[in-house]
Amino acid sequence: MFDFGFSELVLIGVVLLIVVGPQRLPKVARTAGHLLGRLQRYVSDVKTDIQREMQLDELKKLQQQVQQQAQEMESSVRSQVNSLESGLGQAADEVRSVLPDASVGAAVPAKLGEYAGAATSAEKPSSPPEPSVDGPQLELGLDPAARHSAPADKV
Repeated sequence: MFDFGFSELVLIGVVLLIVVGPQRLPKVARTAGHLLGRLQRYVSDVKTDIQREMQLDELKKLQQQVQQQAQEMESSVRSQVNSLESGLGQAADEVRSVLPDASVGAAVPAKLGEYAGAATSAEKPSSPPEPSVDGPQLELGLDPAARHSAPADKV
């Protein structure tokens, strides 16, 4: 606090002894010690209060940063969830739009559907349908008339 050397303290003590006197010197020294102790405690308390205020300000700033980051994370998570939900909704819509086209009834050719209906009717007994000459040959590019006429030419 103050920069006093040993020689300066001895000089102050001698002057104090002469001014105060030897009988009151112990009482004055005790009182000065109490006042100096109070002053030190007061300075220490002020330093502690200042440090607490600084820490409180730092904690408030930290709390604001954490809250801001939490809000950013929450908004990020919500946006991700919303995009995921919309993607799932689009996928579900696509599946719904594809499912009626890919259903069993639509995938069965018309002739096979007719055979299935005939097999389940009560008028005819259940028998396997005759393979159609039109179906596979036409898909391969073969003409059914040319097929029947080709063996006849050879005979």
